[in-house]
Amino acid sequence: MEFVGKKYKMTSSENFDEFMKTIGVGLITRKAANAVTPTVELRQDGDTYNLVTSSTFKTTEMKFKPGEEFDEERADGAKVKSICTFEGNTLKQVQKAADGMEVTYIREFGPEEMKAVMTAKDVTCTRVYKVQ
Repeated sequence: MEFVGKKYKMTSSENFDEFMKTIGVGLITRKAANAVTPTVELRQDGDTYNLVTSSTFKTTEMKFKPGEEFDEERADGAKVKSICTFEGNTLKQVQKAADGMEVTYIREFGPEEMKAVMTAKDVTCTRVYKVQ
């Protein structure tokens, strides 16, 4: 997986505010999250992966083993359960909240960019990141 260890900086974002509203993120957190351009890096240590998202607002780490459910704390502090799987250069994450809300994240890693498509209910957000 040639994309492991590369840093991708966000260059465009569509429908992120509406996506955050749909998953229950409050106004102040949404305003802060919309104001930053995060960098994403996927790291690997043996069979464990760590997706690090960093910005001036917050840095989050999501540690996982592919195919194994794990507890996750979203950037807004909500506690959820997630499962991540790889299909070629695509990392698929299915996240379930206690209230039954299911969110799907599809991150497609390429040699020069990473495209993240996030879906909750009928709302889809697309964010594009370029290799630094």
